Amino acid sequence: MRKILEQKLQRFEELERLLVDPDVLAHSARLAAVAREHGSLAKLATKYRRFKDLNRQIREAVEWIDGDDGEMRELAQAELPELKERREALWTELLDMTIGGEDANRSRCVMEIRAGTGGEEAGLFARDLYDMYKHYAEQQRWKIEILGMNSTELGGFKEIILGLEGEGVYRHLQFESGGHRVQRVPETEAKGRIQTSLATVAVMAEPEDVEIELKPDDYRKDIFHASGPGGQHVNKTASAIRLTHYETGIVVSCQDEKSQHKNLAKGLRVLKSRLYERRQQEEHAKRSDERKIKVGSGDRSQRIRTYNFPENRLTDHRINLTLYKLDSILAGNLAPVIDALVEHERQALRSAFGTVE
Repeated sequence: MRKILEQKLQRFEELERLLVDPDVLAHSARLAAVAREHGSLAKLATKYRRFKDLNRQIREAVEWIDGDDGEMRELAQAELPELKERREALWTELLDMTIGGEDANRSRCVMEIRAGTGGEEAGLFARDLYDMYKHYAEQQRWKIEILGMNSTELGGFKEIILGLEGEGVYRHLQFESGGHRVQRVPETEAKGRIQTSLATVAVMAEPEDVEIELKPDDYRKDIFHASGPGGQHVNKTASAIRLTHYETGIVVSCQDEKSQHKNLAKGLRVLKSRLYERRQQEEHAKRSDERKIKVGSGDRSQRIRTYNFPENRLTDHRINLTLYKLDSILAGNLAPVIDALVEHERQALRSAFGTVE
């Protein structure tokens, strides 16, 4: 915990220096990226600075209490309880702000929703999930943008990739990664039998340009004609982009924009997010001796939640949460689920890192 906070403060101070660096000031795109990252870290870094200053004041007060100056001893004894109380309150705030680990305060993330087993019904369920997250994002006043989409014949999604931006966006959505199962009677089912289908969700923190350096020589760019469901051509211009990262083999495709340039920009955002996610997972694997706090692993293969339509029930299997208001949740009222997951993580953090001594 302290290590993460120290790293964040060091990064913040580095960004402060970059904001006055002539080389950075001369390049507007890099300056904007530095300023954005600086802003995302500002609240956490300034709180941690205050926390460290309170620790210093407490150490000094203890030294005065152990010293020979009676007047200073009396003054320090009077101030010490208040200093400790303020430090405890600030520590609680810092714990809350670090839910989600190193990327807790990211203001941008990429969400990928993919249909799993279940054919067309899985695609329709993927669309239901998209609608749920879209309405929830609107309630939170986050910006939401479609970065990539592959539709099915019946209007569902084989895959849809979203970019979301806003305060607390990653902290709130990070626990959505995993397998989502739906149980319902499909509209195409004449005999009224309940079918089980699956969709997967992945939520990745979106890095700043200065964090993931990606050169044109690092990937292959293929250009092709965009196509819709069933191979139907969306346009006759070769504007769709496929990026293949040489080192990792990660492939990203974007075809929603008519402009090749816009598809490339969106594809690079997704590719950078996947590369950043991969790097973070590798670093976490190296620190396997650390206590695992995060709810679930974020692995798409892990079934995290069931949506049962006949019972109007949602069950989150990680925290044994069951709510009988599925219709409301799918309409975007996801707060009861998100809040419960965040609170579970908060209690785990306090249990592991609750002491400030």
